Amino acid sequence: MNGLPFSLAGADLLALPSGALFWPARDLLCVSDLHLGKSERMARRGGPILPPYEARETLARLARDIDAVRPQTVICLGDSFDDLGAMRALEDAAKAEIAALMAGRRWIWIEGNHDAGPVDLGGSHLHDLQVAPLTFRHIASPDARGEVSGHYHPKARLALKGRTLTRACFLVDDARLILPAYGTYTGGLYSDSAVLTDLMAPDARALMLADPPLAVPMPRRTCAPASVRAS
Repeated sequence: MNGLPFSLAGADLLALPSGALFWPARDLLCVSDLHLGKSERMARRGGPILPPYEARETLARLARDIDAVRPQTVICLGDSFDDLGAMRALEDAAKAEIAALMAGRRWIWIEGNHDAGPVDLGGSHLHDLQVAPLTFRHIASPDARGEVSGHYHPKARLALKGRTLTRACFLVDDARLILPAYGTYTGGLYSDSAVLTDLMAPDARALMLADPPLAVPMPRRTCAPASVRAS
């Protein structure tokens, strides 16, 4: 697996092409914003009908990452489910796949804004988690340091030879790391959006998803129409 190594607060980390984060010294894999059950929630609320396969595809990707790095701890960094109703409505096959992935390892569900409540699938359910020197939570805190968060579904765009390359990305500076959305049916917030430029330091980098991920200065100038903002 062609990951991109980088450091945060003295921790040596690896950005994986899938959008997962691996911390080898702690044998820890972290993913954010799986949004399992999004197609069910949208149909339940009268929205567009999407093919109901996103949970299957997202869990298959997670299984490949777990098989590749064999972590002892997995952190799901919030919004693992599109809402708690979507969690309860997961097909039995998806619940069985989650149980198989959890077997034999520590599994942490971090509370998100979509799934603020107990997750009835085993594991631990926490508001945040400190694993020194890092703190894992769903939404970034402006004054935090050594923080790993998600929520914003960041993506970046680059102008290359008259074309625009757009990819989901990690955003990292000396204080924090924001993970991309891991789920299949997830939009994104461009890195030049005000909420992200306010959070990230001027020298922040975007680690654009590729194999291996591509590190570039965090794009800050608007060069395309507005994105779909993460919720």
